[in-house]
Amino acid sequence: MKNKDTQAARGFSYSRAKFEELVDAALAHAKKIGATDAGAEASEGCGLSVSVRKGELENVERNRDKSLGVTVYAGKRRGNASTSDFSQAAIEQTVQAAFDIARFTAEDPFAGLPDAQDIAQAKDQPDLDLFHPWDIDSERAAKIALACEAAAFKTDKRIRNSEGAAVSAQQSHFFSAHTAGFCGGYSSSRHSISVAPIAGKGDDMQRDAWYTSMRDASELSAPEAVGRYAAERALSRLKSRKISTRECPVLFESPLAAGLLGAYVQATSGGALYRKSTFLLDSLGKKVLPGHIDIVEDPHVMRGKGSAPFDEEGVRTQARKVVDAGKVQGYFLSSYSARKLGMKSTGNAGGSHNLSMTSRLTKPGDDLDEMLRKLGTGLFVIELMGQGTNYVTGDYSRGASGFWVENGEIAYPVQEITIAGNMKTIFTGIEAVGADVYNYGAKSVGSILVNKLTVAGS
Repeated sequence: MKNKDTQAARGFSYSRAKFEELVDAALAHAKKIGATDAGAEASEGCGLSVSVRKGELENVERNRDKSLGVTVYAGKRRGNASTSDFSQAAIEQTVQAAFDIARFTAEDPFAGLPDAQDIAQAKDQPDLDLFHPWDIDSERAAKIALACEAAAFKTDKRIRNSEGAAVSAQQSHFFSAHTAGFCGGYSSSRHSISVAPIAGKGDDMQRDAWYTSMRDASELSAPEAVGRYAAERALSRLKSRKISTRECPVLFESPLAAGLLGAYVQATSGGALYRKSTFLLDSLGKKVLPGHIDIVEDPHVMRGKGSAPFDEEGVRTQARKVVDAGKVQGYFLSSYSARKLGMKSTGNAGGSHNLSMTSRLTKPGDDLDEMLRKLGTGLFVIELMGQGTNYVTGDYSRGASGFWVENGEIAYPVQEITIAGNMKTIFTGIEAVGADVYNYGAKSVGSILVNKLTVAGS
């Protein structure tokens, strides 16, 4: 893998070889003091963040952190400890602390390292091209941020203020191993440009924001394009009004649609399932989405934001269908939650990997304009506020703003409204997914049209 010493050394204080040495020392000491099993991970992250506001430099921040985390088992008892001190004495003290915690923790029959057959061996660890350090200094980062914000101001004279623009360049690497036979690690990077302009004045002021984020800085959108689009979004919301309470179809803009996909992941994750705190309990093999909906997970997308050759436990990851024709094909399980449920790990310790939600009804021409035509008369939502999902019952209520649409065309912007329903009926009520696919972190989905929600207004 090319993500080893030669690349990992770029901008880092520690090499892959040093991390292997630290982890080996921790595991050796755990064995020496009587641990039945142990795991350790050494990691380092560093980066630069620069923010500007109204044409002036506001903040320059450099971050650098390191950590050695240790997990120790005393039979079916588990303990964790960590340190940022990489000296041999500190490593031994950290391992001892984890062992002491394990000895005084209640036994858990489901605790333990992953099963041997699930562990990612060297052949299961492809190089996914995740590491692209950005050779940028604070002066250049400030110029990019200033150009982004300036583009927002130049878009229209009604852009009168700004919450600022920012540039971030981050990179990290790690190595982990445990006594069940796993060892592995890699380097990764994540860079972004963002801006939040404010349009209007007095009682009619509207804010919006936009950003671009990639592992490789050369793939970021132009700062001027980010600034203009953020400004256009803010301007489109001027003269917003309330609407009366009603039931109507709702179109979720694609970045918000990714939130619906995230709600599905949370509802079918191991922790929620074994605690019986989810509205999708015992949903495996059952139809919870319309027959035209599929959800696929692919952890091995090159440069993907959610790509990983193995999960946080060292379990190998693999592409799979999570939902096929609306039916649940699999959950999101770690080794622990899988054992609690009498199932096998799905390689999702730490979360999902590159999910995409698609509809078999989507045509290439189903862009946002076409999705608005499909909506007909109803609400197009571009911002949600609050955390209004009860995952036990599925009840859903969020503050919202967006646009009222009549006969497939935007009529006027709306604000200070609430949309409400139940996640079960929201999922089954998905009528269409747009071709306007947006990648939001590890999730990709187009805009989503739901047949009916309650919109509470004035």
